[in-house]
Amino acid sequence: MKVLMILILGGFLGTISIHAQNVGSQAKQTSKGAAPPTTATAEPSTTDAAEYKIGPQDVLKIDVWKEDQLTRAVPVRPDGKITMPLLNDVQAAGMTPVELAAVIRDGLKKYINEPQVTVTVTEINSRRIYVSGEVLRPGAYSLLPNMTVLQALSTSVGFTQFARVKNIYVLRTENGKQVKHLFNYKDAINGKKPEENIVLQPGDVIVVP
Repeated sequence: MKVLMILILGGFLGTISIHAQNVGSQAKQTSKGAAPPTTATAEPSTTDAAEYKIGPQDVLKIDVWKEDQLTRAVPVRPDGKITMPLLNDVQAAGMTPVELAAVIRDGLKKYINEPQVTVTVTEINSRRIYVSGEVLRPGAYSLLPNMTVLQALSTSVGFTQFARVKNIYVLRTENGKQVKHLFNYKDAINGKKPEENIVLQPGDVIVVP
């Protein structure tokens, strides 16, 4: 009986020791995660920071480390500018989030010692495609990176009972002329004619007759 009690007690103490080690490890990771950023960075939620160009009507999250009054969500106005405390109007359209973060950082140096800035694109509204015709939810949709015709149609909820899904087409302006790209929905969902499931471009109109 005494031997059994010793074994049980030993196992219990071992469990406490393992739990304490895990807690200590988690605490170290949390401590490391709390370190301040060292450079102006950008973390767009829906596209690559190195390539995406901010446009009018996009929504940005500006984070200035340890400066809660400067950290905020701001829309990009139709003129391509955002309004920031201390800086007033700042040109945003045409820049990547990384470039804009650097501009804001440089502007804030007059007021803050070594400001650390992060710009995040939270809503991409400047790049849109349109779905029209016999769908349950026609309208304008944000164009996500590498979005295909099939993916865009999934955002419009579904087709009406009158939709001719074999005769869908994409209208695109190329070199000043409107071009029609055919798309057969039934073929696409069956893995046929993958070349018809093209990657969309800003301004494309998907028509479901």
